[in-house]
Amino acid sequence: MDYADRATIVGPATVFGQGGIGIVRISGDAARGLMERFFHPRRPVVGLDSHRFYYGVFGPSAHDPIDEVMAVFMQAPHSYTREDVVEIHCHGSAVVGRRVIEALVGAGCRLAHPGEFTLRAFLNGRIDLSQAEGVMELINSHSLLGQRQALRHLQGALGLRCQGLREALCQALAVVEAWIDFPEEDLDSESETRIHGLVGDALAQIEGLVANFQAGRILREGVAVLILGRPNVGKSSLLNALLGSDRAIVTDLPGTTRDTLEEHMDLGGLRVRFIDSAGLRQSCDPIEQEGVRRSRAKISEADLILFLVDGHQGLTAEDLDTYALCDPAKVFLVSNKCDLGLKPLDEKLPAAAFVHLSARTGQGLEELRAAIRGFFLDQSSLAGEEELYVTEERHRDCLQRCAASLRRALEAHEGGLSLEFVALELRQGLDHLGEITGETAPDEIINRIFSQFCIGK
Repeated sequence: MDYADRATIVGPATVFGQGGIGIVRISGDAARGLMERFFHPRRPVVGLDSHRFYYGVFGPSAHDPIDEVMAVFMQAPHSYTREDVVEIHCHGSAVVGRRVIEALVGAGCRLAHPGEFTLRAFLNGRIDLSQAEGVMELINSHSLLGQRQALRHLQGALGLRCQGLREALCQALAVVEAWIDFPEEDLDSESETRIHGLVGDALAQIEGLVANFQAGRILREGVAVLILGRPNVGKSSLLNALLGSDRAIVTDLPGTTRDTLEEHMDLGGLRVRFIDSAGLRQSCDPIEQEGVRRSRAKISEADLILFLVDGHQGLTAEDLDTYALCDPAKVFLVSNKCDLGLKPLDEKLPAAAFVHLSARTGQGLEELRAAIRGFFLDQSSLAGEEELYVTEERHRDCLQRCAASLRRALEAHEGGLSLEFVALELRQGLDHLGEITGETAPDEIINRIFSQFCIGK
């Protein structure tokens, strides 16, 4: 993308199809002139006040309208892109949206590239790169907790944290470089303590951010929960009970489920992908054999396994064989059919939790939902507005490289090496932090990020 291209751009800010409202956005020096040319207010106005909605029609003339619209002009720099911006709020018809955009392109606008509005906001200093990624994260959020974290990133929480870390490292670098300028003198103890304290504290904060990436990934992407067990223990019934709908076919015949069935739900703000699997058993049916193979493959992919057994019948050899395929650290042992009476289960089955329930009556379902949520979310995660989580792989990579540079800086300092080595590592650490906010990010990274956006954003 040519960053020097400052043409006036246009794009759909909403998805056009069949909707009450559709929004077309224009950004650039010609935005105001285009609004004055194509927008015809119902009542005469003298000039266009910024950030005020006007009612009228849009089209080549007031007598040849495309649609009745509301239009707003936002004067630079008080707009999303920090350029002059116009938004046309028309009806959400695909035909209307296409005609409005075609009229503007015909008048000299260029169709915006994917993410170009947000790119201009970044290039014009309204947001940093982590905030731009927060925009896309918020658009793609699928759960309450994921939305909260995305909003924190959009509001600049990660950028502010990086800015604070950079300031601390700049202070340490200033002390180091001051002593480099006077090589005839040795570092005094106060300066050594200051360097070590600033770098060590920054390193601890960065390591904390790296450590919470897994929790951040869970908040953003959600989790995969596999319902596993031998045939006829109630896996499909449990899926239906958890979802509150008859999504899976339930019969008394073994082998009814021939393939994995996946459904999503919001579990108290956490996005959960439940996977109903084929019962694991030996079969001569080639279709059922394929279902069993796919179920086995899902075991390693799942973040949590609900290992379901028939609590009324008790454990069987098939149960034990299936359990042997699982990692006990990510298994919940679920004893179904508690409404029929339960038999003691073998204590040789360690699991992260143990739940008795009845998929038929619903008894124990709330306890299971709470156990699933608690397995992934600690109390700090429940207060998602307060804690800052790293949710992007790119951010974690930058932080890991920064942490490695700071460790080398401390090792060089403690090992008595020349201060030039310490300064070199501190500068590299600063560059790695700058990649997160965009200050030192290469064009290739910036282009890759904004290419993932939709055209109107």
